Amino acid sequence: MLLVYTHKITPRVTYIMKHIFVNMLQTEVKITDKVEDFIAHSGAKITYTRHPLQNEFFVRSHDVLFEQGISAMDINIQMWDDVPCFFATGDKSSIPFDIFAAGFYLLSRYEEYLPHVKDEYGRYPARESLAWEHGFLELPVVDLWVRKLASALRKRFPDAGFGKQETRFVSVVDIAAAYAYRKKGIIRTLAGTVMDMIALKPGKVLERYMVLLGFKKDPYDFFGELIDVHRKYGVTAVFFFLLGDYSAYDKNIPYNKASFRTLIKSVADYHVVSLMSSYYAVNNAVELKKERRRLREIINRPVKRVRARYNRSFIPESYKAAIEAGFNEDYTMGYSDVPGFRAGTCSPFHFYDISYEIQLPLKINPFCIQDSALLRLPDEDEALKKMAELYGYVERTGGDFITVFSNERWTGEMSLDLKKIYFRWISGWREETHQWPPQEITEKTNDRKNEKQ
Repeated sequence: MLLVYTHKITPRVTYIMKHIFVNMLQTEVKITDKVEDFIAHSGAKITYTRHPLQNEFFVRSHDVLFEQGISAMDINIQMWDDVPCFFATGDKSSIPFDIFAAGFYLLSRYEEYLPHVKDEYGRYPARESLAWEHGFLELPVVDLWVRKLASALRKRFPDAGFGKQETRFVSVVDIAAAYAYRKKGIIRTLAGTVMDMIALKPGKVLERYMVLLGFKKDPYDFFGELIDVHRKYGVTAVFFFLLGDYSAYDKNIPYNKASFRTLIKSVADYHVVSLMSSYYAVNNAVELKKERRRLREIINRPVKRVRARYNRSFIPESYKAAIEAGFNEDYTMGYSDVPGFRAGTCSPFHFYDISYEIQLPLKINPFCIQDSALLRLPDEDEALKKMAELYGYVERTGGDFITVFSNERWTGEMSLDLKKIYFRWISGWREETHQWPPQEITEKTNDRKNEKQ
């Protein structure tokens, strides 16, 4: 057991210590504010306070874990070997920064409580974040810090055991529109036809009626192929279906259509199926309950996972609504337009609500790349290279490599063939997982180290 001494035990201190040591390093931890208990302890121990007691492993504490509420602060970025970090500690500390305060800052999404400019969907933009500003968004810095902390502790306490989480690949599949043309009803079909004609898209008009007459497959219908390739390569996948009412942002097939319900049931036979909350339900527990109930009645199974339409996550309101609606896992933590680790981690974690100073019973599963972000890259090879680079960091630290792909973007209208990218990644990850990260990624990392030396 690891013992941590601190001058004041707060909910924030308890939260981050348990997450880092119990969840990430898989070791038992006890926190004490009694000096005599700390001195008497013969095993591994850490002092987390303003000044060391003796010559122990000491991390000088930043004030953020002993405060309540939110306050603006100036943050200076430094390097811990080759990893960016912040909240410097000084020479007496065994490590050069307060890993616990910095980890809490990122996991709690502290910066998202502060005033910021929202994007067109009301979301927190990546460019407002500390990680974007200082160029470490694509690094799971919390996980990298924790591995380095474990190494430092092993040098001081050789008999201490610190584990590592298993690296998993989890494929999230967004189904905001099951079909492009099928099952839309006469009014929506005619309206879509008129809009295509006005936009001078005769090819889409022809395609629509070829699909409706059964001469061509619907361009969004990849369900059979996905199930087959997932089964072939043993992929863990979670499908999120939209079952909200029709709106300007939510245009799926009506949830009570027999064919749509049959499709959902067929996917649920092979994979976990859960709810994509509709655009306006994200902070509305009543609507979330209604949509969750619809899905539960279709698949006749518990529905515990949720993911917001357009990644519209408002902290902490969205998480409170999700809990009230009966969910215990969320898959919205990430950015739609850029790859990277929004919370600085690739490890699942329970969310800490700063507004009430309490850990919420909601596990956050952060994704690191969405297909819409890949569209910013020049070609398919560069997209795969970016995915491999991110996967390499996850594999190095242990955690979940979660991707988000949508059937709506697997069309010829996109700048990249996202279906091809996805299928190449699935097959390459399974067959060549021992080669991740690829050689060019390893060489780039070594070049960075050499530059610093």
